[in-house]
Amino acid sequence: MVTTLTAERLAELKDDDEEFVLIDTRPEDSFEAWHVQGALNFPFDPEEELDGKLEAFREFVDDADVDTDRVVAICAKGISSGNFATQLESATDEYDVQAVEGGMKDWSGVYDHVSLGSESESGSDNEVDLDSDDLTIVQVQRRAKGCLGYVVGCPETGEAIVVDPTEDTDEYKVAAEEHGLAIAGVVDTHVHADHLSGGRKLAEEMDVPYYMGERAAERDLAYEYTPLARNEVLEVGELEIKALAAPGHTSEMINLLVDDSALLTADTLHVDSTGRTELEFGEDGGEQGARMLYETLHRTILAEPEGVIVLPGHVSVAADGEFEHGAPGELIATTVRSARGEIDVLGLEEDEFVDRLADPGEEPANYEEIIELNRGVAEEPPEDRVELELGPNNCSA
Repeated sequence: MVTTLTAERLAELKDDDEEFVLIDTRPEDSFEAWHVQGALNFPFDPEEELDGKLEAFREFVDDADVDTDRVVAICAKGISSGNFATQLESATDEYDVQAVEGGMKDWSGVYDHVSLGSESESGSDNEVDLDSDDLTIVQVQRRAKGCLGYVVGCPETGEAIVVDPTEDTDEYKVAAEEHGLAIAGVVDTHVHADHLSGGRKLAEEMDVPYYMGERAAERDLAYEYTPLARNEVLEVGELEIKALAAPGHTSEMINLLVDDSALLTADTLHVDSTGRTELEFGEDGGEQGARMLYETLHRTILAEPEGVIVLPGHVSVAADGEFEHGAPGELIATTVRSARGEIDVLGLEEDEFVDRLADPGEEPANYEEIIELNRGVAEEPPEDRVELELGPNNCSA
C-alpha cells in the first residue's frame, strides 16, 4: 500500500531541501496554470493503467536528470496521483513512492506564521525594526496563493484584531493563541477579488465586531458590518490602529496604520509593485482607479515617515509556485523608504503611472464570481474552493 503524506509535510520536505522528485499527474493545462514549485508534469488519468507507460516514465525521470529514487505524486485531489503511485509501486521496486493526501486542494491550505519583531528581516533584505515588547504582528501566509493576513495584538492586554483572513479561519485562531492573544475584532480592508474572505466567518465564530471602511456602503454589500470612518482610530488594548482611506485598487479600500510603526497596505502597495485597479471599475474605469491609486500612494502612503514598515496583503506567486519576492516562512515586508527607492512605478508622473497600469496582465481566476461571493450577493461558495480560486492571485499591476 502506498504511503501518503500531508500537504504540510510536503512543505516541510521542500523547506528542508530533502531529495525527492515531485510528479504532478494532472493534465498539462492544469499544471501550466498552477503547480507546486519544482514539480514535473507526467499526466496520468484516475482510471489509467501504467502498463506501457512505465518505460516512458523511466525515460521521463532520466531526461529530467533526477538524482533520487524517491517519488512523491500529487494531483488535484489525490485521486489520479494515488492511482499512479499505487501502480508504480506494484510495477517496480526502483522507486520509493508516496502520494500527497488531498493533492493541490490541500496544498492550497498550507500556511506559514511569521512573527514581526526587532530582529526580523524582510524579503528584500531591509531590516525591520519594531519593538516587539509593545506590539505583536503575525503575518499569516497562505503559501499557494500568496495571501497575507495579519494578527495584530497588544502584548500588555492580550487583545488583538485579525486583518484580511482567508476562509481557513483556524489558522488565525492558532496564530493568536500561539502569542497569547485573544481576537477582539476582524477587519477586511476591501472586497477581495482573488480569494474568498473569511472575515465575516471568523467574526461570527469569535462573536466579535466585523469592520470594513465606511465607503464599503457603496459596494451594495448584502450583510452588516461596523464601518470605520476616514482616520478613525480603533483601540486594541493599548494600541492605536488608524483607518486610512486608500481608494484605487477598490473604491472602499482602507489601509491600517498600527501605532505609527507599521502600515498594513493590503492591495494598495505590495513589496515590489502596486495593486491593479480595473477589477472593480472594469477596463473602461481602470483609468479612474489608477488616478485614485496614484493620489493614495503619493498623498497618503509615501507621506508616512520613511521608517514605517509596509506590510502588504499579497506577495505575487508565479504559476510555477515560486514567490516572486522572498520565500514562504520569511517575512514579506518593506519600508516606506525602500518602497520609494526600489519600486520604479512610484517614480512615475501621474499620466505615466496611469498608462503603466492600463495593462496589468492576466486577471485572477473567476474574480467576478469571487467578488459577488465576498459581497454576499451570490449563493454560497462551491464546495471545491480550489477550482474557484485556481492559480496565482494576480492582484499586482
